[in-house]
Amino acid sequence: MDGPETPSPGNPGASPQRKRRRRGRRGGRAWRRRQKNRPATAQADGASRQDAGCAAAPAKQAAGFANAGAPPAQARDGNGNSRAKPANGRPAAPAVRRNATPDTVYAALDLGTNNCRLLVARPTRNAFRVVDAFSRVVRLGQGLGATGELSAAAMDRAIDALAACRDKLVINGVNRHRLIATEACRQAANGADFLERVYRETGLALEVVSRETEAHLAVAGCSSLIDPEATGVVVFDIGGGSTELIVLNLENTQANGKQPGGDLKASVVGWTSLPVGVVGVAERHGGVDVSPETFDAMVSEVTGMLDAFPAVRALDRHPRANVHLLGTSGTVTTIAGVHLGLKRYDRRRVDGTWMGPHSIRAVNERLVTMSYDERAANACIGRDRADLVLAGCAIFEAIRLRWPWARVRVADRGLREGILMSLMSEDDAWREGAGGARSTPS
Repeated sequence: MDGPETPSPGNPGASPQRKRRRRGRRGGRAWRRRQKNRPATAQADGASRQDAGCAAAPAKQAAGFANAGAPPAQARDGNGNSRAKPANGRPAAPAVRRNATPDTVYAALDLGTNNCRLLVARPTRNAFRVVDAFSRVVRLGQGLGATGELSAAAMDRAIDALAACRDKLVINGVNRHRLIATEACRQAANGADFLERVYRETGLALEVVSRETEAHLAVAGCSSLIDPEATGVVVFDIGGGSTELIVLNLENTQANGKQPGGDLKASVVGWTSLPVGVVGVAERHGGVDVSPETFDAMVSEVTGMLDAFPAVRALDRHPRANVHLLGTSGTVTTIAGVHLGLKRYDRRRVDGTWMGPHSIRAVNERLVTMSYDERAANACIGRDRADLVLAGCAIFEAIRLRWPWARVRVADRGLREGILMSLMSEDDAWREGAGGARSTPS
């Protein structure tokens, strides 16, 4: 039951007219009481009309999409990236538009081996402001290592998620976007057929990016978290099907990650894409019941791959205090959340967190001793990740042991942010009059 109405502490002298307007607004307490007392049939009719309107809007706008003219299947651009071939007569995603205006709405979609993620944003004075987002665990690469193909169930899950993303593109009026697919679609023998199906059923033409492009986008997305005093940084992104590493020597560069969409390519001394991700490692070694011996075997598998990457030695001559790791993945953010003891995952606390070697090792040891049910009950892990988190921790541990003295900075940002930054940089979206002057990304 509602209590007596009292003047708001912040506005004790509001006029009677203003109070009446405020009480009469949809969503006020009086309105909620009226809704509660309405007959059930009236509520159902209203809900049906509202649902029908919401469903009709995306369909109507999707029908008006101009065909973006994606190139034929497996056609590749200068970066080795490919796109799906759109079916004739089918609507495509919103057409690309150059020369951003303050009204331009950008979107970045990342369909990975484990997750489907979307970010919708507008450029601002401090890089961009997120206006909508979507994330769902789809496990597109489940079973891929054993069969070499995407399973029917995995493709169905991914298409359901992509349809939800398509609706968000329409509802938010997105007119500049990049939609990418990564390792699962690169590896699968039926990857091209899957992308054709995605286009037919959702109207989205996905671009399969190369491993190098994926690595550089990850760096662009979290570059603002690079320590300005650092002379060397190792950026890593632990994915579902692969792990990208890129080594930066910042001794002779002025960019140092400080400009929106800043080009750090001149600082790259080496990059690699390890063919190991949380899905594959968990399927090979087991992810539900993981003993300390099994965990060590996971670490050893990744360590052998790292030893074959020449750039791992590029920063050895740097003063240890000037080198740090920068991790961008669900694994790293999960470890940070557990380290912080969060009862509920909080991006604001995790993004940008620094962790020392002892803290990381302590979290890994704690997780190894937990049962599957205990991991699933942890608010920062959950049942969707409970059988994958230790595989991710093992990959992380192998990377950390190569630079055991280095601090680690945690980034709850990555590919999607990198895509947005690159698109806005291409459009010069931070010029005066188109989102504001250039400044450090938020």
